Amino acid sequence: MIKANFNDYQLSSEILKAINMLNFNNPTSVQEQVIPAVLEQKDIIVKSQTGSGKTAAFAIPICELVDWDENKPQALVLAPTRELAIQVKEDIFNIGRFKRLKVSAIYGKSPFYIQEKELKQKTHVVVGTPGRIIDHIERGTFDTSKIKYLVIDEADEMLNMGFIEQIETIITRLSKERVTLLLSATMPRDIESLCNKYMKAPISVAIEEQNSTKDRICQERYNVDQRDKIKLLRDVTIVENPDSCMIFCNTKQKVEEVYNELEKLKYICDKIHGGMEQRDRLSVMNGFKQGYFRYLIATDVAARGIDIDNISLVINYDIPQDRESYVHRIGRTGRIGREGRAITFVTQNESKFLKDIQQYIGKEMLLKERPDKETVENLKSEFVEKINTTPKIKETKGAKLSKEIMKLHINAGKKTKMRPVDIVGTLCSIKGITAKDIGIINIVDISTFVEILNNKGELVFRTLQKTPIKGRLRKVSKVEM
Repeated sequence: MIKANFNDYQLSSEILKAINMLNFNNPTSVQEQVIPAVLEQKDIIVKSQTGSGKTAAFAIPICELVDWDENKPQALVLAPTRELAIQVKEDIFNIGRFKRLKVSAIYGKSPFYIQEKELKQKTHVVVGTPGRIIDHIERGTFDTSKIKYLVIDEADEMLNMGFIEQIETIITRLSKERVTLLLSATMPRDIESLCNKYMKAPISVAIEEQNSTKDRICQERYNVDQRDKIKLLRDVTIVENPDSCMIFCNTKQKVEEVYNELEKLKYICDKIHGGMEQRDRLSVMNGFKQGYFRYLIATDVAARGIDIDNISLVINYDIPQDRESYVHRIGRTGRIGREGRAITFVTQNESKFLKDIQQYIGKEMLLKERPDKETVENLKSEFVEKINTTPKIKETKGAKLSKEIMKLHINAGKKTKMRPVDIVGTLCSIKGITAKDIGIINIVDISTFVEILNNKGELVFRTLQKTPIKGRLRKVSKVEM
């Protein structure tokens, strides 16, 4: 039965509180069908467009179903890229915040030993890329014996990246008594085969949005010579004057080139591509999400599944050479029902890519005349005014959740044999504090981090200045969240 409100589902008060504070008002079409199916422990195949609310569709019921008292991971989410794994981890963490769920992101090019230490502690949900997940399973650092829920996210992208065999390897290491969810924007034959082989009488859900991508996003194109692209980009951005804009290029070299040109023109911009260090890519994405700069020049590493609110314009500086990439690029604008704009630059020898994309989307991109000199000049002062105005900084998705949570650092950790039970025992001895006020506890070598919920952080912080933990007074300080 379709529910019109999250309160109509059998969800705990902790999950409902997080959903409310994350401003999830009513379930999207995909959520209406997926949430009850997962709560009923049924396998499900979901075919749905990007930006339809798929992550919350599986994250909400999984957060509801996992058992907080179980120390070993109970849910595994497979994602094709590091960026998506990190984003999904954050989304699940936010939804499970008041249930005190521990979520780990496991992916390559990040120190293995740090992930190993994290997995040794209580972990409820693991989100990761297939290769690194297999590494942990084979080295015995990821215990999959209690995994009850498997989510294969962006399955068609997994196929394109050659991950299907790795996914099958992972599946064979999991219990057959599990719930399996597979989510994909398209459903190629290999994905169907995977579903038939490993899923039990799955429910199939195909969400055809009433307001589809092709109708929701105004799609236009300009014919241009390669050597004139930068000038056209400057003119188009002056005329469009977007609040936030993603500019896609096909190679990291082209990203660097466009970024350098825009910097010379005093644009407030940044760049992201696969040749950058992971921490730098994360920093750039977070900066763009919060609105510290208006223009992000990117390769397709930022196109798939990355959820950023209110991108007003996408520009394909280079037309993508495959049609799926086009759909995912322009899907960064017009998220969940909003209207968006996408502009594509097409050179003379790229007509075959344009034809393929237009056949795929079932719509012709409107050919535009490039802006004339007078129009550009007339709009330039307005553009300069905006580009010189500091953008309004947006709150992160979890900022509202964090307002009643205080994170504390305790100057003791594994090397002094600190255990979660020592922290919980001390905190519960404080008048007015119960176990429900204690959030996630993370113990590392010489430090312990603990979240205090329900606006009780100041009380705990003051009391711990004069209260011993495990027989000794410890230095306790607040951590910026």
